[in-house]
Amino acid sequence: MEDAALASEQDMTNTDTAAPESNTDTVGPDTAAPDTAAPAAAAEVAGSAHLLGFSDEILLHILSHVPSTDLVVNVRHVCRKLAALSLDKSLVHTVLLQKDYQASEDKVKQLVKVIGREIQQLSMAGCYWLSGVTIEHVARCHSLVKVNLSGCHLTSLRLSKVLSALQQLRSLALDVIPGFDASQLSSECRATLSRVQELKQTLFTPSYGVVPCCASLQKLLLYFEILDRTREGAVLSGQLMVGQSNVPHYQNLRVFYARLAPGYINQEVVRLYLAVLSDRTPENLHAFLISVPGSFAESGATKNLLESMARNVALDALQLPKSWLNGSSLLQHIKFNNPFYFSFSRCTLSGGHLIQRVINDGKDLRSLASLNLSGCVHCLSPDSLLRKAEDDIDSSILETLVASCCNLRHLNLSAAHHHSSEGLGRHLCHLLARLCHLRSLSLPVCSVADSAPRADRVPAQPAMHAVPRGFGKRVRIGVQTCPGPFAGQQPSSAFWSLLKNLPFLEHLELIGSNFSSAMPRNEPAIRNSLPPCSRAQNVGDSEVAAIGQLAFLQHLTLAQLPGILTGSGLVSIGLQCQQLQSLSLANLGMMGKVVYVPALSDMLKHCRQLKDLRLEQPYFNANAQFFQALSQCASLQRLCLVSRSGTLQPDAVLAFMARCLHVVMCHMFTGESLATCKSLQQSLLRSFQAERPALNVVIFPLLHEGLTDVIRDVPMVHLDEITLFKSRVAEEPPNLWW
Repeated sequence: MEDAALASEQDMTNTDTAAPESNTDTVGPDTAAPDTAAPAAAAEVAGSAHLLGFSDEILLHILSHVPSTDLVVNVRHVCRKLAALSLDKSLVHTVLLQKDYQASEDKVKQLVKVIGREIQQLSMAGCYWLSGVTIEHVARCHSLVKVNLSGCHLTSLRLSKVLSALQQLRSLALDVIPGFDASQLSSECRATLSRVQELKQTLFTPSYGVVPCCASLQKLLLYFEILDRTREGAVLSGQLMVGQSNVPHYQNLRVFYARLAPGYINQEVVRLYLAVLSDRTPENLHAFLISVPGSFAESGATKNLLESMARNVALDALQLPKSWLNGSSLLQHIKFNNPFYFSFSRCTLSGGHLIQRVINDGKDLRSLASLNLSGCVHCLSPDSLLRKAEDDIDSSILETLVASCCNLRHLNLSAAHHHSSEGLGRHLCHLLARLCHLRSLSLPVCSVADSAPRADRVPAQPAMHAVPRGFGKRVRIGVQTCPGPFAGQQPSSAFWSLLKNLPFLEHLELIGSNFSSAMPRNEPAIRNSLPPCSRAQNVGDSEVAAIGQLAFLQHLTLAQLPGILTGSGLVSIGLQCQQLQSLSLANLGMMGKVVYVPALSDMLKHCRQLKDLRLEQPYFNANAQFFQALSQCASLQRLCLVSRSGTLQPDAVLAFMARCLHVVMCHMFTGESLATCKSLQQSLLRSFQAERPALNVVIFPLLHEGLTDVIRDVPMVHLDEITLFKSRVAEEPPNLWW
């Protein structure tokens, strides 16, 4: 749309350079052109009424949705008015280049040359395709207060050169890669770091990074992505080599966050960071969060830290490893101020403990915005740890939770069996429907099933093809308005009622309680999977069709729904959820039978805003029909296909990539041979790499022993956001980083 509008502007302002005497910047009766130029003048007036006739305020709002590189490289050359507006302070003070996959080396250099001195906030997060030489141009942005360089290629020397020029810097995000040497940082660089108050540091090697240089830290975010072994198979050590100093400065710290990838070495390194905290807990600490997969044993130092926190601070956000909470009375002693985020993911927190120690027997927690209870199998049940998966939840516990945390915006209850009992208004969905402020929600599939199969439930009918007509209803061409999947009667399922009461939901996940992706982190592919919960059989096409009520839905995950028969509900989502940007589907229908491809193909034809698609399905045949439908997703940027024993058609993939010009990530892990995968990958890179600088292609056999080594080369922005499956609702506190 932007390109079309700008093309129109180009047409109407051609006379700016060809005939300056006509004064085309002014539109009105006093500037009528000669008769010979009447058609051009008429076109100009019409175009001006369409775009330039808007107020500057409206135009600035429109331009705020145009990538910064396009504003500088293209838009400002269209006409004088747009040239002035494109360089308005409101547009150039904050420049976001992350996911601007068309930002080539030359465009970024030109951007910095034109507006570099005006930029105060710059995010280049995940710009893995830009060279270190180009990143070095950031040093010209002398007014920078915030800069995000995560995912960028920077050596210690280049980092030193960039930071030495940024004397106003207060917020920094960067990667610490193998070969980092703090002794190479200049005195000017260290002076800049001494003033940094917010630091986000992603570690790919054992190191303190720049933390010892940051004496004014108030917010510290640490992401540990260190692999246990090198490519050659050598075991890495957690011994830190940081030059002159290895003592972090935590005295002013307000937020401490650490997220660990699997691996013992990440745990070893984070303990060294925590050791300093245990000596003296910062008085102003109000958020303490550690996200660890698996077990993370408590040590003497961490016990001292937790005891000190219980005595000296009041927290607003808390997340701890499950082994630190399980069986302890820690939650009874930690004080909370106005908590906005809790995560007890994978903890054996019982419903009784949740009410007594967290909610404080119904204490008002209206400040709580985000709650993660994923994997807490007992959190909605009484204290008995003998609960079986098929046992029903205690609805009074959930009722107390909903009443106390009435302003929740993000809630994650996935990876557990939350079965509701019979009783009017006691179903989990009916109780959650009271949380009218929810914007993201993750639930296990079995939790949305009705207590027992109902004879009056209406199966979803295949949605008819429809076309949009303005902002009104979609109307079938040449026939009467198409009835919805519930035409003729009011749907009666609890899940339908829940979604009706949450019309502004933007992120929804339905994930089977026993689901695990075939491609876990840093491990070989999983060959077998656990069977789905028996109650999940009752969640089928009708429930999926109900999701079509969510007009504002942007992100959808459906995983391990064995009750899917035809996938007809997917068509309803495609037709009605026009803002859908991210879609993740995994193991729909009975294992070994892929029956929903026709419905999926029909759905994709309507997903005009879809940017990310992740599809995980055994025995999936990625054929020409599938890629033909996918080609109609005009906005698609990233595709990930994971299919054990699946197949693909190389010619169809190449044709798809040729049609979808915005696709920059293509990951396919199937049952094809290594030779076939390598040949296709090379063909894709050879054909499209030159015109798509950010192109990242990985085609590889899913069950091949070399998969782990291939995965380690995938840019973190893709690996973390789409390639690896995980629940993302309430994964981190809201607004953790800008």
